[in-house]
Amino acid sequence: MTMKSYAGSAVLKAALVVTVLGLFGCESGNFAVKNLAKTDIDLVADAHYQTSQQLLRDLTVKLYRRNPRELAKTPGATVEQRVAQLFTTHGVQQFQELRGSRSVAAMELASDPDYNGDRVFATMFGLNTMLREAYGDKSEFFIFDELDQQKLYHSARNIEILVWRLSTRRDSGGKPLLLTNSLPGESPNLSFERRFGKLISLQDMLARIIAQKQKRLINVVTHTLASMAFIPL
Repeated sequence: MTMKSYAGSAVLKAALVVTVLGLFGCESGNFAVKNLAKTDIDLVADAHYQTSQQLLRDLTVKLYRRNPRELAKTPGATVEQRVAQLFTTHGVQQFQELRGSRSVAAMELASDPDYNGDRVFATMFGLNTMLREAYGDKSEFFIFDELDQQKLYHSARNIEILVWRLSTRRDSGGKPLLLTNSLPGESPNLSFERRFGKLISLQDMLARIIAQKQKRLINVVTHTLASMAFIPL
């Protein structure tokens, strides 16, 4: 083993130890019998998925607060109701207001200047279902479950593309389709950027862990401004 590969292995093992210890710490020392059917990698995947779901919830609430006009497009709706629609329903979800689209197709819809629906809901539904797809449509992982490192990697790149679109896409009047970070003249606000950055880091780290476990390579994708298209998983 070369010094470079040894160092990379040490970093991933350290990440595993830190994540697993953190996960057990959150349970106040209580041992769950189901964990007997989990490997260390499964526990790490569980922690990554749970953390990503919390980040998505936080982003949804923040986007609605920053873009109240989007919530108003659904008469009588509250932020809590929209969050519940996104995160408490399991299985394959489809919504007529999104024309049946999900994953990257829903994110494409949300960034279409001609779309008149709730862009926050379309964006977060697309992002949530895309990430669930990257995790094999599972919310918990056991010994015989396998994750695809390439899907995890591609999901991280799709989040980068989404962030780029949120900062560059404009309507016919030149205004951002969705407001995120502060506009010129406003107080600095990088909270959106930090949360999206955490999501990207989670997906990239888990992709590396899975790739090393399965002894597979990750096909790296290079984006240019001319090719900022979402990657199908």
